[in-house]
Amino acid sequence: MKKILLIEDEEPIRRVLIRILEEENNEYQITECEDGKSGFSTLSKEDFDLVLCDIKMPKMDGVEVLQKARGMGINVPFIMLTGHGNVATAVEAMKSGAFDFIPKPPDLNRLLTAVRNALEIKNLVLENKNLKKRIAKKYKIIGETDQIHYIHDLIEKVAPTDARVLITGDSGTGKELVAHNLHQKSNRSGGPFIEVNCAAIPSELIESELFGHMKGAFTSAVKDRPGKFENANGGTLFLDEIADMSLAAQAKVLRALQENRIQRVGGDKDIKVDVRVIAATNKSLSEEIEKGKFREDLYHRLAVILIEVPSLKDRKDDIPLLVDYFSNYLTVEQGLDSKSFSAKAMDRLMEYPWTGNIRELRNVIERLMILASNPVTDKDIDQFASKPNS
Repeated sequence: MKKILLIEDEEPIRRVLIRILEEENNEYQITECEDGKSGFSTLSKEDFDLVLCDIKMPKMDGVEVLQKARGMGINVPFIMLTGHGNVATAVEAMKSGAFDFIPKPPDLNRLLTAVRNALEIKNLVLENKNLKKRIAKKYKIIGETDQIHYIHDLIEKVAPTDARVLITGDSGTGKELVAHNLHQKSNRSGGPFIEVNCAAIPSELIESELFGHMKGAFTSAVKDRPGKFENANGGTLFLDEIADMSLAAQAKVLRALQENRIQRVGGDKDIKVDVRVIAATNKSLSEEIEKGKFREDLYHRLAVILIEVPSLKDRKDDIPLLVDYFSNYLTVEQGLDSKSFSAKAMDRLMEYPWTGNIRELRNVIERLMILASNPVTDKDIDQFASKPNS
């Protein structure tokens, strides 16, 4: 059932619009108001999927209703109804965030098309919000130790800026979670988040992957193709395992950071890009610099802010929270049966070395949720958390 609020001071027009909408879809639930003031009052008390609002009305005009609604954070789509002499006012309404405007008397096809499109946009916005909530939950940083509180504080301070961030830490500690949180809490959160695993791309392909290529640049380049820098324009580019990037690619990344411009492989045209770069590595870049495998000038460009993610062995007090989070997540997201953990099982998890850090813990919890008894016992931990070579 779609709820539509119709704000129109002319009763005959209200009757026509209601008839048109009900004939189009008998599941439309239509609430009518005869002036802007009562319309805004109704809108502020109830949730609607769409508002059809006249512009010229007594007590409060339609543009004011729209602007006050937006000021209260009410983002329902507005379709404005306007007389032929009010086009300039309708344009003002569009600038204030109206979805569309329809001249009166309304054209049937245009009205219904606008209504369908507005409701579809509303659905897409809702789906997008739900997706963002699921992503935020997926990339939530779990923990109450001092180290994790410190990381949360850093993220809150750094995220709203465009400062480049270098995230360090062992494999499996959750460096990508920090990167996602920096993006989600930034002014670029509405833009793309593009992730590149530099260790997973062959050295001969990394430049094409990052900067794109022109048709004919190499044998398999059958058409022009943008790279990750272009794909991330207006958003965030996360360069994971950056220590594994070739020196040639490092030189091009350095130029991109210095000039905010890139060139596709095989091209000679500069392409301007607006990208925030976040990098991560599980290696010591100072050691890589000494070995001649990493450019020192690139390090200084990337490491404006340093965030070190601790290993799980250094924050074992967070293990019960992580176990609870992963078990609940797997129950909801994958439909696995809910299971509890005995006190001895939790003690055993606290004693475990966790050389694979949080990634290993998550995998073990999933294995236990599928294969272990309920409640999970210390014997289950010994059986299902054992090392491959043990």
